[in-house]
Amino acid sequence: MNPPSSTMISVKPLERHTAGARGWLPKFCLGAGILGLTFQVLANPTAPPKDAAAVPAAESKVDWSKVPPVTPMPRPGSFIVPPSGAGYYSLWDLLTGNERKAPPVAPYAPFGLLPVSSFDVDFRYMEKPGYEKDIFDPVKRIHMGNDWLLSFGGSFWFRNMRESGSRLEPGDNTYNLIRTRLHADLWYRDKIRLFAEGIDARSFSQDKTPLAIDANHTDMLNLFADIKLADVKDGPAYVRVGRQELLYGSQRLISTLDWANTRRTFQGVKTFWRTPKLDLDAFWVRPMNVVAAGPSSFDNWDANRNFYGLWATYKPQRGHFADLYFLSLDNNNSTVSPKIIGTLNAGNTLVHTIGSRYAGNHNQFLYELEAMYQFGRSTNQSLTPTDISAGAVAYGLGYQFKLPMNPQLWLRYDYASGDKNANDGQTNTFNQLFPFGHYYLGFLDRVGRQNIHDFNAQFTLHPQPWFTFIAQYHRFFLADTHDALYNAAGVAYRRDATGQAGRDVGDELDLRFNIHVNRHQDVLLGYSKLWAGDFIKNTTTPTGGRGNVSPDMIYVQYVVRF
Repeated sequence: MNPPSSTMISVKPLERHTAGARGWLPKFCLGAGILGLTFQVLANPTAPPKDAAAVPAAESKVDWSKVPPVTPMPRPGSFIVPPSGAGYYSLWDLLTGNERKAPPVAPYAPFGLLPVSSFDVDFRYMEKPGYEKDIFDPVKRIHMGNDWLLSFGGSFWFRNMRESGSRLEPGDNTYNLIRTRLHADLWYRDKIRLFAEGIDARSFSQDKTPLAIDANHTDMLNLFADIKLADVKDGPAYVRVGRQELLYGSQRLISTLDWANTRRTFQGVKTFWRTPKLDLDAFWVRPMNVVAAGPSSFDNWDANRNFYGLWATYKPQRGHFADLYFLSLDNNNSTVSPKIIGTLNAGNTLVHTIGSRYAGNHNQFLYELEAMYQFGRSTNQSLTPTDISAGAVAYGLGYQFKLPMNPQLWLRYDYASGDKNANDGQTNTFNQLFPFGHYYLGFLDRVGRQNIHDFNAQFTLHPQPWFTFIAQYHRFFLADTHDALYNAAGVAYRRDATGQAGRDVGDELDLRFNIHVNRHQDVLLGYSKLWAGDFIKNTTTPTGGRGNVSPDMIYVQYVVRF
């Protein structure tokens, strides 16, 4: 990082008992702990006889070093090649004089944001002798007899935000975000998995109305069962049923959205096959509607939106990814984004996306290319059927300099098509689906992957292996002056239908500083600034906010994981 129907687990009964769900976090942990101890007792009901050493113990039929079959996070665009060789890989290493010969084996990436889902964090190294011990090992990979494996984990973060000209409207916004996540993971051999993860996300002292991604009080982020279907050639195939996060490829189209205090999750069915060279997924899910708080605040899926697709990833060698995918979003919820301008989500939409991507590195060169095309049917604001024809491309070339502090430079271009005429019977605005938007188009979240040209550069340094500096610069232009400027949520909030406001959206600078305290803790500091271009200066927001606003933001975040 610079980060997942009748066949469904029903949430209706939970909605009728929301009041009782308020204290689910401690009850969940206590109940899971009791369950684990019970299994331990059942697995070892009595002390062995003194001569038991002469009786060979039953061997497990499972190779636990391969369970669970985790999916490592693929490289995003503008990926960073981490430091290698001897050095201090955490601030704690420096303070204790623990200079390492090589990067340590650790489950978490050394950064304050972690898009990868908790169920794909890899602790399998604990099955190998001689691994580096950790204070939280007793709650990880608890073997209960030969057939059962239980693990617990979680995280907490606190972020202080200070925004000026927030949301391209006058006024400041200073507030705090906190998020707590706890999970339990139970395996029976490599056959069945039960995974449950709760989330409590809260926002305090906002001067403006909190965003939908800021708060989600006491809810479930993941709650699913995996059932093994078969071993096919070099890897296992599973079906997953329930609430689950999705993360694919570059995350331009499907992401957990870790910057958000709430993260993004879905509910449905997924089948997946994992091998050393090829991953195949097929899924049908519905996005979850997050309800921040209230008497009926337990989240439910959006029954008016169906999202399904096929995704294949070929891994020719380590660090190289080739994706091929087909995705469909059937949106029958015309209330989604009610303030949207234009044709994108004003009515019912069935949009199909076909795309491909390749990312990797050779010697000191880093590279990535992704192309996406969309087609389907939509209705505009007058409910007239229209054909969809839209596209997007993203490509970049980077270079890792063989110099002290591991400097790396990326030059990139991102494009997503826009619509010239809302009444010509065709929709040309690209639909960004469920993206990790701010990572690619600025942390201020004022620009989305719709109707945009973005010429951008990224420069990174590691003054020490435990310290990461990232600088990004963006130059934004509208793809079509008659279409809108869309934010990271896909909402069109500024538009000049005459096209006279200009094409220049502005320039954005994003600076990030990450201190890796130890394997569990990170501190992330950041500053972002958008200098308004002619288009912003010559337009206003739907609520009447004046045009000439150049927002900035400063934040500090502390995160601990276990």
